[in-house]
Amino acid sequence: MADNSRKVRILVAKPGLDGHDRGAKIIARALRDEGFEVIYTGLHQTPEMIVSTAVQEDVDGIGLSIMSGAHMTLFPAVIDLLRKEGADDVIVFGGGIIPDPDIPQLKKMGVSEIFTPGATTGSIARWVRENVRPRS
Repeated sequence: MADNSRKVRILVAKPGLDGHDRGAKIIARALRDEGFEVIYTGLHQTPEMIVSTAVQEDVDGIGLSIMSGAHMTLFPAVIDLLRKEGADDVIVFGGGIIPDPDIPQLKKMGVSEIFTPGATTGSIARWVRENVRPRS
């Protein structure tokens, strides 16, 4: 049984080479303001760095912000590495510039939700509250 007295821990990460982190910082701050515990990794993280931090910090969810167009490579890489680390119960979600036709494919690969430009911080926080629980 999960310990519901613990705050949900979310890792917000910017994988790849894209240097646009304003959105990721806004999401990290909004989730923190909503009462979640948030770890922000900063720019230029590799999938290995993201998963290593997620495991060390015992997070419940990972939010990836991808603006570079590499979402079809980066999301599956993170999900694969989580599986290898035995942390495949970590919820992976994300957003950025992701074409609508790619979203169903990403969900089949194990991404729980994709937020496209225009999603409000409130809608993202609400989704996290409804879908991410403290891991046991």
